Amino acid sequence: MSPPAVAVAGAGSIGAGFALTFARGGFRVRLWDPDTAAVDRALEVIADRLGSLHRHGLLDADPGDVAGRIDSYADLGGAVAGCSLVQECTPERAEVKQSVFAELAGLTGPGTVLASSSSAMVPSDYGGGDPRVLGAHPGNPPYLLPVIELVPSPNTDRAVLDRARDLYAKAGLRPVLVRREVEGFVFNRLQGALLREAYCLLRDGVADVADIDEVVRSGLGLRWSVIGPFETADLNTRGGIAAHARLLGPAYARMGADRGQHDPWTPELVQLAERQRRALLPLEQWEDRVRWRDEQLMRRHHK
Repeated sequence: MSPPAVAVAGAGSIGAGFALTFARGGFRVRLWDPDTAAVDRALEVIADRLGSLHRHGLLDADPGDVAGRIDSYADLGGAVAGCSLVQECTPERAEVKQSVFAELAGLTGPGTVLASSSSAMVPSDYGGGDPRVLGAHPGNPPYLLPVIELVPSPNTDRAVLDRARDLYAKAGLRPVLVRREVEGFVFNRLQGALLREAYCLLRDGVADVADIDEVVRSGLGLRWSVIGPFETADLNTRGGIAAHARLLGPAYARMGADRGQHDPWTPELVQLAERQRRALLPLEQWEDRVRWRDEQLMRRHHK
């Protein structure tokens, strides 16, 4: 059975990253851009990154063989014909994406997943109500940051969402579901919250750029490479996330109020987080998980 074919529409940095990711995952990739020079640049970047991945032990296959799975196309219709998925990676402007998706609607069959890489726009902004359209926002670059946010619109067919999840997983990505349309999704809202506070700390003279970056690089970033914010809170306090909220919630509320933000951790909200954390980690396994966290961090300290 031949590997599935996917099309990548747009050969900028995200398009090149997706083309590499899909090719590494065994897909046949058709790369299109209205600017043929952009495609040529993308292919050069892909070849370079494949070599780097191979040198670092992150690619078992021959880099040339993987690059050979990518074909360039000058015609969008030819690129998308018969593809299981089209990954749109055009500039972050609503009118551009609306035009591309309107064209894709007439060029693709009913079984084709039409996915946008938009960093902030929701599918209702560009998809025209097509049930095959959803957002699929990657980390950048996707061949090193495997998370991908799947953002359905109210019109997205559930079967399309399921097919998209399966295709991205086969490409080695880790899909997460954004359950309703919000600008920026989860990734950029979390990133934006940190960046906004970083600017405020700089403005207020609390720390300079280098030291703020060092706090993330040598502290938060290391920890978050192992566990996320909810698991961090859960493991940082004996008794779990409910105990953490009880002990530290008032301090975090004051910090938020200092920035004009009033989003209290209500008892109901804390209970929701607690239920979901306990479903993932019963309290009787808390000590084992703390030990696991520490061992994972120790591995990251090996040179």
